Amino acid sequence: MSDPRQTVRAATAHSPASGDAAPSAARPNLVLSDIRRAFSQPDGALEVLRGCDATILPGELVAMVGTSGSGKSTLLQICGLLDNPSSGTLEIGGQAVETLGDRARTRLRRGTVGFIYQFHHLLPEFTALENVILPQSVAGVPAGEARERAGMLLERVGLGHRLGHRPGKLSGGEKQRVAVARAIANRPALLLADEPTGNLDPDTAEQVFTLFVELTREEGLSVLMATHNEALAARMDRVLRLEGGQLIG
Repeated sequence: MSDPRQTVRAATAHSPASGDAAPSAARPNLVLSDIRRAFSQPDGALEVLRGCDATILPGELVAMVGTSGSGKSTLLQICGLLDNPSSGTLEIGGQAVETLGDRARTRLRRGTVGFIYQFHHLLPEFTALENVILPQSVAGVPAGEARERAGMLLERVGLGHRLGHRPGKLSGGEKQRVAVARAIANRPALLLADEPTGNLDPDTAEQVFTLFVELTREEGLSVLMATHNEALAARMDRVLRLEGGQLIG
């Protein structure tokens, strides 16, 4: 297996390609059908999700709200193919996930799904530019093309002057803007966001959220965002509420 650092360094050193790659034609819906998830406990099973149903249309921005411990993160993990439901079916881009083998699931996740978390999860030894190049390199994007798109996205989020800075030299808001750029670098049809501004002060959160919405609309992505912030949720196209293990709305 190749060293990710070597792959990223090669992309960083490569001259920019002559133009952006065309966006993927795949525009999947996310379809959840009777999704249930239970966890084993010493005194019996704890059922967190109790039959979740939802359909998210192409290009639709959907907020999911609910109290802490309601299962929002668990549901996002299932939608992102990082966890399996105890029962129920999931479709991403028309693909019935339960019919896929491990390799096909990995390809679907890498090529179709993007993630943004409350904490940035940037690699500390990589620069901002390298962090945005990395997922593209893993997905097999040519080095020059990956570098060009990474630079464009960082310029778009106002960090064109910070390309060579490592996370330790960036503010909290800057780190989260890099995380937004990284999440959409591969043009995922589905973007999952778990409290993407929850670790920021109100002013910085507003700036990051505005950029997040603008970029996802420009890229034509479908978004499912978990948040406690009712005001931010109201600015999405639609709001789902996770109550009693079920989605309402």
